[in-house]
Formats: sequence, C-alpha cells, structure tokens
Amino acid sequence: MAWVGIVVIVALLQYFGFGLAVARARGRYQCPAPATTGHEMFERYYRVQMNTLEQLVLFLPATVLFAWVFDPRWAAALGVVWIVGRLLYFRSYVRDPRSRALGFALTALPSLGMLGAALAGLVLQLW
Repeated sequence: MAWVGIVVIVALLQYFGFGLAVARARGRYQCPAPATTGHEMFERYYRVQMNTLEQLVLFLPATVLFAWVFDPRWAAALGVVWIVGRLLYFRSYVRDPRSRALGFALTALPSLGMLGAALAGLVLQLW
C-alpha cells in the first residue's frame, strides 16, 4: 500500500501545484480574487484546477478501493497513468481547450476502470 500512498500524495501535490498556477494566472491576467471569470487565459487555468478537483473526488476512493480489493501495485500503476493524464490535460487545456481529450481519457478511464473493478470485486466477495 506504500506505492498507493505515494501516488495519492503526488496527485494531491499536483492539485496544489495547479492551484499555484491559478494564483500566478490571477496576477498575470489581472483577475483578482474572488473573481472566477475575466481574462480567457486565467479561466483556462481555473477550469483545469476545478476539473481536477472534480476528478479527484472519483480518483481517490477508486484507487484505495481497487488497491484494497485487488492489488495495490496495479492501483499505483493506474494512479501514475492518472497523474500523467492530468499533466497532459493541464498543458493541453491551457494551450487550447479543444485539445484536452487525451489528458481527459488518461484521467477518466483509470478512475472508472478501478471503480468498476472494485465494485465487481466487492459484489463477488458477497457471493
């Protein structure tokens, strides 16, 4: 489970880093808090942070449940895919939001796969 813990911490640090990028974008694009709209580039950074928060809500419990039901090593490996996907999502969304599909897929598919597999495994345990 140590690898899962490391992956979870790295994912949370990545989210914190996205928050710092939003803070820098506030200054760069003159969009002071508490505003969440303004310059289009600021809004891109902000949306990446909010989209990542939305994905974390699914990713974190899915990773822990999958590790518990199946194999922590596989959960950690899929978690690394998720982290790389979020980084690709960040870079592509800031550059051009229409190019975010690969990053989104590398985020959504591991989360949904782990969640579905964990559910199936738990149901099988009940039988």
